[in-house]
Amino acid sequence: MTFLLRLMLKEEYRMHAHYSSRRMFLAFPAIVGLFSFGIGVTSQRLLEATPLADAILTLHLSVFLYGLGVGAFGFLGAQYLERRHGDRNYLVAMPALLPMSFRRTFLGMYVRDAVFYLALVLVPMTLGLTASVPITGFRLTSIAFLFLAALVSFLLGMSLSFFVSTLYMRSRVAFGVAVALISVAFAAYALFRWIPVEWILPGLAMQYGLPPFVAPGGQALVSGLAGTGSIAACVAGALLLVPEQYEPRSSPAREELPRVDVRLGLARSYRILLAKEFVDLKRSGTVAKMFFSFVTPLIFLSFTAWFVRYGLRAPVGFNSVFYAGMVGFFGVLLYNWLNNVDAMDYYETLPIGVPTVIRSKLLAFLVLTTGISTVFVVGVSALNGDLRLLWLALPVMFVTSVYMVVMTAYLTGLRTNSFLFDPGVLARFSILAMLPDLGLTILSFTVDRDPVFTVAGISLVLAVLAAASLTLYRGIDGKWARASFTE
Repeated sequence: MTFLLRLMLKEEYRMHAHYSSRRMFLAFPAIVGLFSFGIGVTSQRLLEATPLADAILTLHLSVFLYGLGVGAFGFLGAQYLERRHGDRNYLVAMPALLPMSFRRTFLGMYVRDAVFYLALVLVPMTLGLTASVPITGFRLTSIAFLFLAALVSFLLGMSLSFFVSTLYMRSRVAFGVAVALISVAFAAYALFRWIPVEWILPGLAMQYGLPPFVAPGGQALVSGLAGTGSIAACVAGALLLVPEQYEPRSSPAREELPRVDVRLGLARSYRILLAKEFVDLKRSGTVAKMFFSFVTPLIFLSFTAWFVRYGLRAPVGFNSVFYAGMVGFFGVLLYNWLNNVDAMDYYETLPIGVPTVIRSKLLAFLVLTTGISTVFVVGVSALNGDLRLLWLALPVMFVTSVYMVVMTAYLTGLRTNSFLFDPGVLARFSILAMLPDLGLTILSFTVDRDPVFTVAGISLVLAVLAAASLTLYRGIDGKWARASFTE
């Protein structure tokens, strides 16, 4: 197992370093450490507005969700196995060719990503806080306990995602039931307060039983053991669900491309590529994954806003305009999925360039997201009794959605996941995303206090975003014309 893990870590490192450079890739944990150091230095002011217990709750929820996001090995493993006949194979696909066990390679993927993301994120974060000790006066023991408790929450998220995603390989009905049960558990805490959040996140319960809250005692030990047991149970259940032999699902497929192509006459020269995108999405089952990946952060955003407003009773004016801006910025997750439906190497044999495919995916993004985003903004506005601002919220949602996806396409092309591990690209992405996001958020909070100023400010921001979107869209040809479809 040690030998396999070493090979998998090397494979993961080479794959990410291939898209930028080794130096740039290794700079990523340094950036995380610097950001953590900055948070530590400014923590006194942050804690004046947010109690320490609430800040720790937010941290553990974030780490847990991050673990959920990186732990979907069932989806990833199946994807690698189905693409093993291309010009690149992954170690997880080797049991199809060599006398190896799929369960062993899937366990290797789990351990690999646990080590990989610990070294990439959690360890640099801890080192950044440690470096701030001479300024902040934090106790090293408290930082160590924070790391251990956060590690439990992170691994629980990874393990739960591992289990649920491998359950999907066996039964989609069972997968739906599992997702529903997890959602009910969080709703029981967030909406109804029927259960304490510590029951869901034993890592958080462990943290509350350690310094700086209380002296270490039995509560922390019991919670830590409960978290460790839950992690082990999820991993063991996932490994039992991994099949000894994997065969991709087969299903009859009708000739749908001509029929879809005819319906997309408005797309003109892009309509055959756009039709192919929709047929691929339907046949691959990616639509459901895209829906959950888009809706989940929106639900988390709604919960966060609700918690700040009613749990912390902070006087923050969340309204329809704020939600619309967030919906626009989260929509970029769907563009990432569009680039992961299938390998694109075969495009090299066709008289077509990378910019043309990028534009077809942008059109598919707009078709897929406009309706969902509109429904969400209208629904949240209705629930909050804030329909009066829809006339302003809907343009904000649409313009930010277009800007974010065009900006992402310009920066990352067809390799969104990998290019965002390049610190240079990530830095540009962060600046181009955070500045307008921050501006719209601040302006949305002033809409009732000074509506004329707010509308003028938002109109100016939207005009700048629209102009930037057009400029970046036109720049796709120059940036990606010589790019290749092969990795």
